[in-house]
Amino acid sequence: MAGLFDELLVLLHGIWSRRWIALGVAWGVAMLGWLGVALIPNSYQSKARVYVNTQSLLEDKMGITQVQSQQDLDRVRSTLASAENLEKVVRDTDLSQTVSGPRDIAAKITTLRENITVMAQADPSMIDISAISADSSLSDGANARIAQQVVQKLIDIFQEENLSGDRNQTKQSLAFLDQQIAARGKQLEAADQRRVEFAQRYIGLLPGAGSISQRMDAARAEISNIDSQLVQAQSALSAMNGQLAGTPATLPGMTASGGVSPLAQAQSNLASMKARGWTNSHPDVIAAQREVDALRKAGGGAAAAAGSTPNPAYLSIKSMQADRAATVQALSTRKAQLQGDLNTMMSRQVNEPGVASEQEKIESDYAALKAQYDKLAADREEIRLRGDVKTETGSVQFRVIQPPSTPTAPSAPNRPLLLLGVLIVGIGAGVGVAFALGQLKGTFPTAARLEKAIGLPVAGSISQTVNAAQVAIERQRLKWFAGASAGLAAVCLLLIVVEFVQRGMA
Repeated sequence: MAGLFDELLVLLHGIWSRRWIALGVAWGVAMLGWLGVALIPNSYQSKARVYVNTQSLLEDKMGITQVQSQQDLDRVRSTLASAENLEKVVRDTDLSQTVSGPRDIAAKITTLRENITVMAQADPSMIDISAISADSSLSDGANARIAQQVVQKLIDIFQEENLSGDRNQTKQSLAFLDQQIAARGKQLEAADQRRVEFAQRYIGLLPGAGSISQRMDAARAEISNIDSQLVQAQSALSAMNGQLAGTPATLPGMTASGGVSPLAQAQSNLASMKARGWTNSHPDVIAAQREVDALRKAGGGAAAAAGSTPNPAYLSIKSMQADRAATVQALSTRKAQLQGDLNTMMSRQVNEPGVASEQEKIESDYAALKAQYDKLAADREEIRLRGDVKTETGSVQFRVIQPPSTPTAPSAPNRPLLLLGVLIVGIGAGVGVAFALGQLKGTFPTAARLEKAIGLPVAGSISQTVNAAQVAIERQRLKWFAGASAGLAAVCLLLIVVEFVQRGMA
């Protein structure tokens, strides 16, 4: 530890012995550094914060969501620093006084693009706009005014883009759709005219409407549907025929006492059972049939023949049978008609393939054009309605939270800090030069170093002795050195004071 302390003392002694060299280097480096700091132009920055409200209940109903509005804001924010907008900034601010031609305008646009920042905050509705002006040919006051004017113009452009951008975009979209609808309308009229001419030329050759393939597919589908209905109708008719066969057409007459005869009552019960759909194998039906047969053998048939009446159940079943038969007949007739049309179209397709192919092409072209026309018309109406909603309701609302103010102090460079930094670097450079010179000199500050260097023992060393005159001279030199060092610090302090005074004047 003592050895390290001795080495440190030796180094400090070497530097101190060359203190004037160190001070001179420090003055030289400091003066050059301060000159460089003075040549750096002041940069003045103006900031503004804008709140953008994109919420609208009516837009949500129309399908214009907040995400879509936010996408529009992102688009405007990205195009805010475009060449066209920056040219507006140059022409509408004091920058126009420093340009004399297109080349100067292009140079100013390039500089502005580098010095303008448009940034969204964590809340996407908050947008910060800032601009920096650091033109060395202008005064500090002019740079400060230009920075504020640039930000204000950007806010105006931002609002103008959102208020008129949607309206212009809607007009352009509607104009484009009108052109497309007009073109499709002419094509649709031509296609419809071809359909009319074809129908007039081949009227009666291809029955029905639509292409031959479409009509054949429709006929086959309807025939298949009729087949299923016909099966059900025939099954219902067969059931009615079975019930009608087991139901007597008349009932026996009344007895002498005015009541119903036993045979008539038995037959009525049997008919009622069959009308409910019971088959002949049903136990109740078998019992009722046996009762009827027994009464007939006992002589009830003669009495019945004496005065019979129509059976209401028989008449009801007969009416239902007639309805089922009419349904079966109608379905059979319709099926035969469709099958005939289908056979006719198949024969026409075989005998006249060119006509059928031409008709299918005409119908296909017309259907495609009609679908395109309808879609374009629907799109135009939707865009028109959305445009009206966005422009009339004022969905995008601006509020300047922090207006751009004229900066009173430069944002860069931080001259006081740079001045102090230059002073520290100058002192460090002087100390470094003194240390380097001390290492290059071939002297030995202590006897131990000499002994180590030559490898021989050193008998002793003689201390330096000075008289009173030399002490006085040394003290005078120390005063000069202290004054020169204090002067270096005083110059740095003076420059810092001048910087603050200039800021206040700006």
